[in-house]
Amino acid sequence: MIRFNNDYSRGAHPKILKALARTNNESYGGYGIDPWCEKAAGEIKKYLDCPQAAVHFLIGGTQVNYTVISSALRPYQSVISADSGHINVHETGAVEHCGHKIQALPAHNGKITAAQIEEEARLYRDSDIPEHITQPKLVYLSFPTEYGTLYSLQELEDISRVCREYGMYLFVDGARLGYGLGAAENDVSMKDLARLTDLFYCGGTKCGALFGEALVIANPALNVDFRSYIKQNGAMLAKGWLLGLQFYTLFADGLYFEITKKATELAQQIRRAFAEKGVPPYIESCTNQQFVVLENSQMEKLSEKYVFEFEKKIDDTHSCVRFCTSWGTSQDEIDALVEDIRNLK
Repeated sequence: MIRFNNDYSRGAHPKILKALARTNNESYGGYGIDPWCEKAAGEIKKYLDCPQAAVHFLIGGTQVNYTVISSALRPYQSVISADSGHINVHETGAVEHCGHKIQALPAHNGKITAAQIEEEARLYRDSDIPEHITQPKLVYLSFPTEYGTLYSLQELEDISRVCREYGMYLFVDGARLGYGLGAAENDVSMKDLARLTDLFYCGGTKCGALFGEALVIANPALNVDFRSYIKQNGAMLAKGWLLGLQFYTLFADGLYFEITKKATELAQQIRRAFAEKGVPPYIESCTNQQFVVLENSQMEKLSEKYVFEFEKKIDDTHSCVRFCTSWGTSQDEIDALVEDIRNLK
C-alpha cells in the first residue's frame, strides 16, 4: 500500500537521522538550554527580520496550540477561530480544557475574514454587559488551512490590522507552514508572519523532522515567563537538544523549504491528474493536501492500492477524500497514482 493519508507517516529526513547519529555520543544540557537550540533559533531568525523574536521548541502542534493560548489569555478571554480550525475540530477540546471558549466562525474554503473577526470584536466592545460574555482576545489561523488553502498577504494584513485595532493577539498555526510557503500561489514569507502576527510556528513533525515545532514569539510581552508555561503544560522536553538539532538541520541550508516545496509540487501533479479525468475538487488547494469528490466505485478502486483519507459523504454515490503528499513522497509514487487515476472508470 502507498500512503497518501497524511504528511507524518514517515520517520525523518536522512540528514536529520545522520545528524542525530553523529552527535549521539555527545552530552548536552537539558530543557532546551543547549548549543543546538541556540543555533537553530539563530537560523530561523535569519528569515524573520525581527530582532526581538524569541524561538521555543516544543514537541507537537496541539501542545503548542494549548500552551500558547493558555499562557496568552486570562480565564474570561476567548479565541476566535474558523469552524474548521484544528483547535476546534481535531484537538479533543484541548483549548476548552484550558478554560477558554472557542468562538468558531463560519469558514469559506477554510478561511475567515477580517470583517468576520471585526464583527466579533465589535460585539464585545459595544456590549452593555461585557462582564457577562467572554472577551475575544486571540485570533487563531492556520497556514495552510485544514483544507490546504492559503491566506494571501493582503488578507493577513487586513486581519492583523483588525487585531491591533481591537487589542487582540494574532496566532498562526504553521504545522504545515513549509508546504504553504512552497506553493506557487503563495505571496507570504516568514518575515511577513513575524511582522503581522504575535506568534506563529514552523511545523517540523509534518515537514521532515521526527517530531517538533518551532514557535516564534514576535511580541515580547508574550514571551514573559513563557518557559514556565511550557514546563507547567508538560511541554518541556528534557532532551531538548534533539529538537534543536533537527531544526538546525532543517534551516541551516534551506532544507526545510526545499523538501516541502517539492511535496507541494508533487501534489499539484495529483491535482492535475484528477482534473484531466474530470474528477471535481471539493476545494481548490495549491498546497500538499488535495481534496476531491470521487464516485464511491472510484474510491473503492483506488483504495485497493493507496491509503488516503475519507473526509465525508457527499451523497449516496459520491464521497470527499483527501490525498496528502509529504516531504518523503517520491516521484515514483506520484507516477503510479497518476496512472491509476487515468485508468479510473
